[in-house]
This record gives sequence, structure tokens and C-alpha cells, in this order.
Amino acid sequence: MSPSASTYAELRAQLATLTTEAFRPELAEIDQLPTLDIARTMNGEDQSVPAAVARVLPALAAAIDATAERMARGGRLVYMGAGTAGRLGVLDASECPPTFNTDPARVVGLIAGGPSAMVKAVEGAEDSRELAAEDLAALGLTADDTVVGVSASGRTPYAVGAVAHARALGALTIGLSCNAGSALAAAAEHGIEVVTGPELLTGSTRLKAGTAQKLVLNMISTITMIRLGKTYGNLMVDVRASNEKLRARSRRIVALATGAPDEEIEAALAAADGEVKNAILMLLADVDAPTAAKRLADSRGHLRAALHAR
Repeated sequence: MSPSASTYAELRAQLATLTTEAFRPELAEIDQLPTLDIARTMNGEDQSVPAAVARVLPALAAAIDATAERMARGGRLVYMGAGTAGRLGVLDASECPPTFNTDPARVVGLIAGGPSAMVKAVEGAEDSRELAAEDLAALGLTADDTVVGVSASGRTPYAVGAVAHARALGALTIGLSCNAGSALAAAAEHGIEVVTGPELLTGSTRLKAGTAQKLVLNMISTITMIRLGKTYGNLMVDVRASNEKLRARSRRIVALATGAPDEEIEAALAAADGEVKNAILMLLADVDAPTAAKRLADSRGHLRAALHAR
């Protein structure tokens, strides 16, 4: 047997052990069903995903608290994965600046093969642990950073290599997979295994596994930002008003938080240079823009703390 054939046989054997790769005989003739029945079957499958996520919430909460603690010290949140997992990490990272007014360098998504892999597969990129180490070296990883390796199978060398390399450097590590007993979870300080089971289409982990990963990444970024004071209640008080919709949303957020009349809201936002959190503090605490800015700086950006400061 040639080395390539041997490698192929070994990989095939590995895949056969993964729940996400399991074949479902009862769906073998799904292509013969009416479209509505296929849609109902798929919808039924998707309903199992939140329950799978619910089973890992205690472990996920611990990982989020650890992440927020590091980010409060100036660390970064770095997602790393290949294929769908990598794309989901890039997506979540890219949504943090407009939602939470974070510096784009604070939450980073790295995909095996680089930016071009977002739209086109880069052959062999996911199989390289060395590539993951190179990507982290280029980022200048520190012990205050958090690296989240994402892989449905939990065996992707790029994701496992990223977590192993980051942990060796003292960074916080989280391994998110959709199979129990994964190498990725074992390599990470915090292993999160959301077991979503076999897919509707055998091995198509962009389906239930991808949905589970999206839910978990949403939780990691959103709850971390809540812990960092990027919200006031359930209001996005650090939203960046970069277009007309977001400018309108900014005014609505200030109105919901303060109940102030429109003219006072406009005046406060103008004095605060459009910063929603500052405008809210000005109106609720009846202070001027410089005082609001100082109180927020002293409270490390936490609006509730700034409201109680004197």
C-alpha cells in the first residue's frame, strides 16, 4: 500500500468514528420526498441544536468568564478554523466593531488559507498545524489573548495546532467541536463539545454542526462584551453609528435608556461626538460631556458603574 493510500485509509477510519460523519439509513431516499417533506425533516433536525448547546452551557460560561478577564486586561479574542468553521469565526469577529465599537484588532477571525479561503477552498490548508503556528506568530500572540479553535470534527490539524501552540505560549485556549472525546477539546484549557449528531446530508457539517458553532460563537462574543460593559441592560450602548440605520438606532437607544425628549437627545449626542454611552450618562447623571467622558474612563467603560460614580 502506497503512503498516500495508507494515509487515506487512516483518515477514512478516523471519519468513521465521528458522530458528525455518521450515515443515516432512514434518510437514504430523502431525495425522493416532496420538497415540503424535506424541508420539514430539515427543520426538525435543526430544532435539536439548541438542546445540544444547552448541555454545554456551564463549561461555556466558565470559558467566557476567563475570556472576559483576559480581554479586560487588554487581550484579544482570536477565532481559528478551516472551511465553514473558519468562516463562522471570521463572520463573528467582523460583526464586533459595528455592534460593540471594538477596535477591529480586538476580535480577530483567522481562516486556514487566508482571506481567499472565505470564498474558495485552499487545498491542504486545514491539514497544517504549522500554518496555524505561523498565523499566530504573525499576530504576535500574548498570554493575555484568547484563542478559540473551531472544528466540527474536532480533529482538524489547523484548529488543533492553533490551540496547542497558543496554550504553549500561555494564552487562554478554547476548543469548540461537535464530537465527544475530540483532540481539539483535549488540547484546549476549555473544551466545548456540542454533540449535534449525524447530519441530514452525511458529513455536511455546515448544517447542524455549523448552526451550533454559530450559536456558541455568538455567545462567546456577546456575553464577553456584556461582561466588558459594552451594553447597558440589553441595549447596545457602544454601537458604532457608521450609516443612517445605525445613526437612527443610536438615537433610539438613547431614548430607550433615558426617556429624554428628542431635542435633548440630539444635543447630548452632538456634545458627545455621537458616542451613545456618553450621551446616556450626560442625560441620566445631568453632567457635561467632559465629566461623562472622565467617569466612563474611570469606570473602564462600564456605564452602570459610571452612573453611580461621584
